Formats: sequence, C-alpha cells, structure tokens
Amino acid sequence: MRLLAVTALILLSACAGLKRPAGLPEATPTGPVAQPAAIRPPDRPGELPAPAAAPTAAATAPATGTLGTTVASLDASEPGLWLRTPLVKARAPGSVAYQGRTVTADLIPLDGPATAGSRASLQLMQALGAPLTALPEVTVSR
Repeated sequence: MRLLAVTALILLSACAGLKRPAGLPEATPTGPVAQPAAIRPPDRPGELPAPAAAPTAAATAPATGTLGTTVASLDASEPGLWLRTPLVKARAPGSVAYQGRTVTADLIPLDGPATAGSRASLQLMQALGAPLTALPEVTVSR
C-alpha cells in the first residue's frame, strides 16, 4: 500500500514539470457558469405577427367572486402559498378553500382548459389541511 502511495506521489511531481503543448487553450477559471439567454426560434418566413386587439375594460378587469373548482395536485418545487390554475389569466391574489378552510394565496395562470387540474404549493396544501398524497378538489375565488 505504501509503495502505491509513493509511486502516485512521484508520478504527480513529474507531471508538474510538464509544459503545455502549443495550440492548446489556457485553462478556464472555475466558478459559476453564466446561463445563456433564452433562445427564441426564428419566425417562419412569410409569417406576420397577428395584430393585437385593443383590450376592453371587461377584458382587463380580473374576474372576482368564485372562479370555480379544480383538482389540486402537490407541487413542492417552490416555497410559498400559491396555486397554479387555468382558472385565472393573470397572476393575482385570491383565496383557495377546502373542506371549510380558506387560505389566501397567489393565483398563478396555468396553460390549459378551465377543466384541467391545478398545482398547489406544499405550504398551501398544509394550510388547507388537505392530504398531500391525494388529489383534493378545491374552490378558487378572487
């Protein structure tokens, strides 16, 4: 075992005297790697973006009252009290109710039909007293 350790030490000290061959790039410093900017696919040739319609007062005002019921699944990817749901079109504060308990939470839009399920944060599920391994049906309001 000692012979192996001594041999490794000799080999490492021999490597220290080696010179870098010409043409090889210098070593890059280690550290955080910068993330590339989001890549957007190029527009297709001949396609023009559709003109945006002017929003009406009814379209810009968020819906209030009961927005509907949805099946919530647990999403423990981010902390906080939030619900990603297709029942809203813009992020806004709201409330989520389950079996008589109501909790104020951020309502975050989720693509999909209004009948699709929602994703609830761990803290929201715990505050509602909802089972973490089930798919509880919750009522969403604003």
